[in-house]
Parts: sequence; structure tokens; C-alpha cells
Amino acid sequence: MDALIKPLRGVKPVEAKSNNAKPAGFAPAELDPSEFMAAAAQPDRPRPSRHEAEHAVRTLLSYIGENPNREGLLDTPRRVIEAYDEIYQGYHQCPAEVLNRTFGETAGYDDFVLVRDIQFTSQCEHHMMPFYGKAHIAYTPVERVVGLSKLARLTDIFARRLQTQEHMTAQIAAAVDEVLKPRGVAVMIEAEHTCMSVRGVAKHGAMTFTSRFTGVFRDNPAEQARFLSMVRSG
Repeated sequence: MDALIKPLRGVKPVEAKSNNAKPAGFAPAELDPSEFMAAAAQPDRPRPSRHEAEHAVRTLLSYIGENPNREGLLDTPRRVIEAYDEIYQGYHQCPAEVLNRTFGETAGYDDFVLVRDIQFTSQCEHHMMPFYGKAHIAYTPVERVVGLSKLARLTDIFARRLQTQEHMTAQIAAAVDEVLKPRGVAVMIEAEHTCMSVRGVAKHGAMTFTSRFTGVFRDNPAEQARFLSMVRSG
């Protein structure tokens, strides 16, 4: 999957408004909806057979110095591919379908909705090693709201693909923005990456934080601060 955030359309430069504002001329890149609103697995893209996938696992077992024919490993290729079917099911799920059902009975509610501490596990696209943590998602609705569980399902769809944390953060925010058309979206993700904690520098417990703000959360520092305060209060 292409991990680059590609511009969709021209964005007018914005003026710096305060010491905390982005530099003049800065505007965040926008994602192309075709890259994240549909299922990522393309029906017309050739895929290896299950037998070929299991054979690839046997090859990797041999590469690390194992004997794929010993008793404990005879069924490992099948188990690994079954695990992959579960871990990477997000390639076959459609984010737009998750968010499409909304509700209009909000009694004029005009503040933001926050779902905090959405647990997830994903896989780093650089090393195919897990990273895991929590996502916090808020949006300020315009007339209609989405079921709370849908934001958790949306997180899982993007998490169950090879990812970078930065791209996953941007995808979640862009999907909510695209479908719900709210006054603003705020997404923060905190995660530990095993490609950093169990290999390489091996720094256990190091956490990575990423965030994405649109609309009122990007333009109003008070709303952004209130979102961050409510996330951290837990």
C-alpha cells in the first residue's frame, strides 16, 4: 500500500495567525478518497494461491535455519496464513460502509463527540512487526452523528493493514471528514512499536504520538486544547 499522503486538490495558503500557528503558506496535505474509502484489496489484482502462500512460509522457516519438516512445524505454514487472514482483514473491508449509517436525532447537540482509548494492534509496513496502542477520535457533528462503535470499527479497518502510524492517523481523520462532513475532526494515536522495542535500538516502553486536526480543531486553539485535555484526563 502506498504510504505517501498525496495531494487531492489545491489548497489555498493560510496566513499565520499566532505564535502557535503554522508558518504562512502551510496547508496540510489532503488524502485522495479513492486511496482509503474503499476496500484496499483489488479484485482484479493477481494474488498467490493459498498453497503458494504456505510454501512461502516454509521457505522463511528454512531461511532462519529451521527444519520445516520437523513435527512442531508441520502445521505452521497453515497456521501462519490463517493468522494473516485475520490480522490483515482490513484489506477486504470498506471504511465508507462503516460510516455511512448516521442518526439525526441529536436534539440540537452542537459540541464535539469524543471516543477515547480505542485499543488497536497494527503491523508496521517497514518490518511487518506489530505496533499497538490507543486511538482517540473526536468530531463536531453537523445535524447527524454516527454510532460510537463505528469509530472503533473504522480504526480496526485501517489498523488491520500494513501501516505507518502517521498514515493511519491521517486516514482515520480523512475518512470521518469525507463521510460525515463535520465542522472538525481530531485524531490522536499513541502506540508502542515492536520494531523499535524488540529489535534495533530495543527501547521498551517508548511511545509514539501522532495527531491530525481539521476544521474547528485545526483553526481554534481552544477546541484543540479541550480535546487534548479530555484525552489526557484518563
